[in-house]
Amino acid sequence: MNTAHLAALTSGATAGIWIGLGIPAFVCAAVAVIVWSYFRLQSHRADAVAMADYRKLAEQAVANQQELRTELAKLTDKVAAVEKLMRDVG
Repeated sequence: MNTAHLAALTSGATAGIWIGLGIPAFVCAAVAVIVWSYFRLQSHRADAVAMADYRKLAEQAVANQQELRTELAKLTDKVAAVEKLMRDVG
């Protein structure tokens, strides 16, 4: 064998090693990215559900606050009427 054949065999073997190691490494990296993306998506979905629950809770709080304001206004009117009655009597 001459040096040209030996160089060709060596470069071919090196290329085979790179292909043999490169393809599985690429596949593993792709699987890792897919798994990471999946769990990130699940995290965003959980955040969206929590945000929807928070929005619903905030809407209920606003409705309850409005109801309390209405009741407080009625109570204020009644107290004012009682005070007027006490001033008229006393």
